[in-house]
Amino acid sequence: MNRFPLPVVESVLLWSAVTIALYAGARFFSQRWPRWWTAPITVVPLILIAVTLASHTSYASYIRGTHWLITLLGPATVAFAVPIYRQREMIRRHRIVLSAGILVGSGTSMVSAWLLSSMLGIRGTLRLSLLPRSISTPFAMPVSGAIGGSPDLTAVFVILTGVFGAAFGAAILYRLPLRSTMARGAFFGMGAHGVGSNKSYEINRDEGAIAGLVMVLAGIANVLAAPLLARLLR
Repeated sequence: MNRFPLPVVESVLLWSAVTIALYAGARFFSQRWPRWWTAPITVVPLILIAVTLASHTSYASYIRGTHWLITLLGPATVAFAVPIYRQREMIRRHRIVLSAGILVGSGTSMVSAWLLSSMLGIRGTLRLSLLPRSISTPFAMPVSGAIGGSPDLTAVFVILTGVFGAAFGAAILYRLPLRSTMARGAFFGMGAHGVGSNKSYEINRDEGAIAGLVMVLAGIANVLAAPLLARLLR
């Protein structure tokens, strides 16, 4: 618990400033030393955890001061329409392959999460929060809420999935017989969403474009399927 609880206004100003400053600094650093472990999505949460623990600040206090940043996920989700529009010809040409890949990828990620959770004795909200871990945060949080999970927990699982996916994805890809640009890009976009897309861009810009597109389409597909999934899990 925070030993020195701040009024709401001061809390918003302080933690918003800290979060934004850390992100700006991490982005500056990442642009000069581009590695998966220097990405802001990897570095910033770790530093924030250390800062909140050192200052004895509870999660409730931190989120109270930065909740307005989370509301920006709405406009961010709408902005995903831009890459879809730019890649509309590619979507039209490869609609069958993309649709099949997204269905299989999304299904595999959710079924594997459900089975592993069952094997490890994980039940209830925690298990439901794990299911949408393989889609980007703006999509994963509403999906989690729709099926009875915790959006905040899901955001953590999304970050961990992206970080580990980007870290080990290149090594796994080297051993898989994937040669086409679409297959390699889809591998990162479906398996490690935002972080994986950035990693894919480092390897090849065309693959990165495919990864970003698959990430967006998978997110939309999961959001649309969330009500049906929620019914099945009741």
